Amino acid sequence: MVEPVVSRALRVMAEHGCVDGQSTAAELALREALANAIVHGNKSESRKRVQLDCYQESDGTLLLVVQDEGHGFDPAAVRDPTQPENLTRATGRGIYLIKHFMDEVEYRNRGRELRMRKKK
Repeated sequence: MVEPVVSRALRVMAEHGCVDGQSTAAELALREALANAIVHGNKSESRKRVQLDCYQESDGTLLLVVQDEGHGFDPAAVRDPTQPENLTRATGRGIYLIKHFMDEVEYRNRGRELRMRKKK
């Protein structure tokens, strides 16, 4: 489900010159955000949708907004995957990677909306 959306989004972004050398970082963050929205937000329920909106702001910054239909979560409560007690956990790295690859990350609507910015 993630691959076709990411491919199309990257194609549109490239056509509009939105990422200029930052496409790999934006792509990885977008993959993680979509996977998190599907698996954790919507609990993989096929009737629930994930919405992706892409914007290029006036200064050239890329804004990606991912929204799910889940119950939400508290991003501050997510364990730090770099702490020794979390290194062997099978999950918990998505938000860390998103924060690493994007310049700004903001959760809204009780965690159901993720706004990510990548500066040009």
